[in-house]
Amino acid sequence: MLTLGINAVFHDSAACVVRDGRVVAAAEEERFTRIKHGKRPLPFTTWELPFHAIDYCLAEAGASLEDVDHVAYSYDPQILLAEQAKDERIALPLQPSAYPTKQSWTSPWEPLALAYIMNAERQLLDGAPHHVRKRFLGARARRHWQWHYVEHHLAHEASAFLAAPFDESAVMTIDGRGELATTTYGQFSQTREGARFERLGEVRMPHSLGLLYEQVTDYLGFLHSSDEYKVMALASYGSPLYVSEFREMVRLGADGQYEIRDVNLAERFGPARSRGAELTRRHFDIARSLQWVLEETAVELASYLRNATGSPNLCMAGGVALNCVMNARIRDAGLFERVWVQPAAGDAGTALGAALWADWQARRSAQGGAPSGDPGGARRWQMDHAFWGPSFSDEEIEAFLKRSRLKYRRMENVALETAAVLAGDRIVGWFQGRMEFGPRALGARSILASPLSADMQQRLNEIKDREDFRPVAPVVLEEEASRWFASAAGHEAASIRSPFMLFVYDVAPDKAARIPAVRHVDGTARVQTIDRAQNPLYYDLLKAFQQRTGVPVLVNTSFNTRSEPVVCSPRDAVECFWTSPIDALAIGSFLLEK
Repeated sequence: MLTLGINAVFHDSAACVVRDGRVVAAAEEERFTRIKHGKRPLPFTTWELPFHAIDYCLAEAGASLEDVDHVAYSYDPQILLAEQAKDERIALPLQPSAYPTKQSWTSPWEPLALAYIMNAERQLLDGAPHHVRKRFLGARARRHWQWHYVEHHLAHEASAFLAAPFDESAVMTIDGRGELATTTYGQFSQTREGARFERLGEVRMPHSLGLLYEQVTDYLGFLHSSDEYKVMALASYGSPLYVSEFREMVRLGADGQYEIRDVNLAERFGPARSRGAELTRRHFDIARSLQWVLEETAVELASYLRNATGSPNLCMAGGVALNCVMNARIRDAGLFERVWVQPAAGDAGTALGAALWADWQARRSAQGGAPSGDPGGARRWQMDHAFWGPSFSDEEIEAFLKRSRLKYRRMENVALETAAVLAGDRIVGWFQGRMEFGPRALGARSILASPLSADMQQRLNEIKDREDFRPVAPVVLEEEASRWFASAAGHEAASIRSPFMLFVYDVAPDKAARIPAVRHVDGTARVQTIDRAQNPLYYDLLKAFQQRTGVPVLVNTSFNTRSEPVVCSPRDAVECFWTSPIDALAIGSFLLEK
């Protein structure tokens, strides 16, 4: 059984293919079109489906669109249609100011977005670009799929509990918005009698922690629905002087409920910062106060969910779950024994979740809804790594290098020879294996560097044309992680496992001077751990660097420059390499040097 998952409504358009409960491929549209986030989250862009990502995922499955049994679209328009009591006719507001909406958060153009969503299946059949159309042509005559609209937050939830390494768990999602929900709580369990998920509660629009964070991101002069991670980094430079103001905006209630008061930030804090303007102490303090209240609110929500479920495990998704400082705060609160965050926690991950959910429900239905321990309705897969994108053979890479008339040499031992370049304090573009799914570069499409020099953060930020307050992250051998990093307020952990770079850790005090490049101003680092089973070549590179330097840590940042998506193809990698001050490119078995 072949299931195609699609995310297309807001941003980070993506596709995923699942075969009989197991993921075959998953990728974001931006990696193919080279448009950051795929598109902006506007009603006018909802018609755009991730055709390039769909084409790739189907190719990886050895299939065409006509072979698909289920299509799962990660948004359910009926929720809004029922809420607004609309019929199938819509009136487009040619003069939107003349048609004020009842809710401040509803756009007068929402009917247009709903029309596009309702016609997504027609667009899938007829709208593929010419250069990828071949894989879509037979579907109109021979399609047999069932089409499923999957509620946006249900897709987030499924992307977590159907991928997490737990047989049972509490499930929490936090993001900007779906159809109406902004935060959800649930519980997943899998026993010999069968698997079950129950939604326990939700918070609805206009109350949204994600949209509040977006609003402050915009106020601070950054791009909302894109640059929230910059505000998280900026917060480390400030003091929580405005915590009381943000606590007035975020009012906690009982049973996981909260309200967000509608506040004019300019009236409260002064004029908004313009893009590119100087960052002042006031901006640092606003960011810190926002982050502080987000963290304490998320801990309270997690505490409610712990009491409601009694589960020792928590899995999370939703765009706010990409806030690694918040995730660490939940982890360190001691509410749960284990906390797991799906690596494509943002909207791209809803393609994964929708596909997993539709597949799971179809297999359960085939077993009469009660799998009784039979794998027909049980989970068959867990997300041990994020390498679900395209890969390129040495033959394909070398053919491109030759055609481009580039000078290169074949490495006899990729890990050893690249480690030597890194140990020489040179910066390397690293292009190996299948591309990562999600926003984090995890050792397939990475820029790597030595952490030994204090100026390496500045050098990397200059290469990537990033703001100077932005930290860079470490990757560390998993078996060495607890010697170099601490899990909570400096307390050593018996072991640290963080394969998806979604939690911060304190840099161990006795190691801070050895790896200054990855230590943020607050003494933390957003850590990725690696074991050999996840990525043998990447692991061997870390081992080789450790043998040369005594340090099992490298700087790992995404292989891209400002406003560009992470590289996907050899062409992308070479263009990024030759148009930036990166020193060397390790691409497959080949090394290019400047």
